[in-house]
Formats: sequence, structure tokens, C-alpha cells
Amino acid sequence: MSVVVIGLSHRSAPVELRERFAFAEAKIPDALQALRAAGLVTEGVVLSTCNRVEIYAATPLPPLEAFAKIKQFLIAHHAYDGALGDEIYHLAEPDSLQHLFKVASGLDSMVIGETEIFGQLKKAYDLAFTGKFTGARLNKAFQRAFNVAKHIRTATNIQRGSVSVMSAAVELTEKIFTALADHEVLVIGAGETSEKTARALQSRGVKKITVTNRSPERALALAAELGQGTTTVAWEQWPAEFERIDIAISSTAATQHILDRATLEPLMKHRQHRPLLLIDIAVPRDIDPAVSELDNVYLYNVDDLQSIANEYLKLRHEELAKCNQIIAEKVAALLQAGRPAGAPGES
Repeated sequence: MSVVVIGLSHRSAPVELRERFAFAEAKIPDALQALRAAGLVTEGVVLSTCNRVEIYAATPLPPLEAFAKIKQFLIAHHAYDGALGDEIYHLAEPDSLQHLFKVASGLDSMVIGETEIFGQLKKAYDLAFTGKFTGARLNKAFQRAFNVAKHIRTATNIQRGSVSVMSAAVELTEKIFTALADHEVLVIGAGETSEKTARALQSRGVKKITVTNRSPERALALAAELGQGTTTVAWEQWPAEFERIDIAISSTAATQHILDRATLEPLMKHRQHRPLLLIDIAVPRDIDPAVSELDNVYLYNVDDLQSIANEYLKLRHEELAKCNQIIAEKVAALLQAGRPAGAPGES
């Protein structure tokens, strides 16, 4: 029984393809059950974020057979009928374990050293563990990965100058609007990503934020958390806010575009040529790329944040060798120690 990884990420595939393979959190248990029922895996964890979709699996199949069959499962599950090549990668031991440790440590992220992925990976693991989709192999591997990530944060300077994807988005707004205090922001979606982005905006001087969400209770709760200067608007009424605001950051769980050119174009006529910055952090994307064809509209998605991330990569590049050495040693120790059962909370 070996641990394998198959998936696609910002390093291998554009957002247009990643969003086709994204898993809604509520559908992940069914997907894991289907993989197990088909005899492809005995244990499995699905990680689905803005930047990656990956299946970590303990499988009784030879790696090459497992790769081929899990890839076909992904294609069929998402009803994908396009061509696929190197966009989907696959790794067997020890590379699969090294990859897991790097992901947990933020070394494979768009912004090297960021810590958001640690929480996302922990959540994905907890979901699989609670559903009894993990066992001895993946429990041990994931717990060791979490411990290694914590060790790397304390033993290296990999987080020097580190920012999350949300902070990178905020830096982009500062490049377009130098004085953020003078501009109003609309945050579409009241989830964790929206909260972090809104807080980052406040830390850079934003005074007025409007929050909207399909659930008005969640919008009100986020507005209360953000405090003074934050208001809410009903979900049905947020398009009208575009006459007033200058920056919109969207991060919802919608499965299709919530803002398209036909909706935005008449709203732009009331802006008197003021620029509008749209940052779409969602995957699948919330905003139709066609809106960028409108005058004075600037649209950026998660892939566009890569250029900002690269600036921080220079600061942390010298620490990568040290981190990779730590991971290589920990993977070797894990494989050498055997494969005892593990469970959340073990050291």
C-alpha cells in the first residue's frame, strides 16, 4: 500500500482548467466514497482550493495503474471532455510525501511561505478523517506533514516578507489606487477569504467597506467583526453599488458567473469614467472575463496575483534549500520508521 498524489495546480494549469475540476466541499465525501467503491483507493483526502485540486490516496494498485484510473475518475466525475496533458501531475513515494510536506509548509504555493494552505490542508484532512476515509497510511503522513510545516516556520526564515494571496490582492489595489482611504470597497461573499481580504484592506487604510452575501446573517456578522465603517447591502441590490464604489473583491461559492458584461456595462455609464478595480479570488471564477473589455474596468483573478507573489519569492529563495533539506530528512525518517497507525493529535 503506497501513498500517491494526482492533481493540478497553479504551476501546471490555468484557472480556466482548475475551476473545471474544483470540488464543492459538500460533494467531497461522495467523491471519496466513489473512489473507494471502485477499488481505486483504500484511503483518500481531496484538497480543493483556488490554486490546486489534488487527491492524496493510499492505494492497493501499482502507481501507474492508480494514476491512470484516478485520472479517468476525475475526468468522468467532472464531465470534462477537453484534452489533457501535463496539466495533471502524479507522484508516487517518496515524491508524493515530499509534495505533501511542501504543500503543508507553503513551499508549493503561489506565494512561497504563506500559511493559508496549512489551514486548508488541515480542513481537507479533518473532513476525510471524520468521514472515515483515512487510515494508518494517510493519518501518519498528514500528521507528520503538519508537524514539519510548524517546524519549518520556526527553524527558517521562509516567511520573511510572506503574504497571503489576499494580501497580494491588497497590494495590487495599492498599485492602482495609492490612497486607499479615499476609496470605497465592496466585498462580495462573507466567507473566510473575504474576511481576511477585508481586514487586510483595513490595515492599509480603507475606511468604508460594504459587505454582501446570499445569507444576510453572514453579511451582518462579518460587518460586525470588521467594525466601524462597514455596512451591508442585500444580495439582490449589490450591483447598484458599482455607481459608488471603486474596488470590488469577489469570493463566493457560486458555480457560475455572478457578474457579467451585460450587467456591468450599463452601471459603468454612471461612473463618469472613474476606474473600477475587480479582483476575483473565487474558483470557479465569479466574474466573466469579458468585463475587462469595458473601458476603465480592470479585472484580475487568482492567477494574475502571481506577478506580485514573484516579488516575495526573491526574498525567500535563499531559505528554500534549507526547507527542502528538512523535508527530505523528515520523509526519509517517515519511510524508514515503518507505517504505524496514526490519528489526529499525535506528535
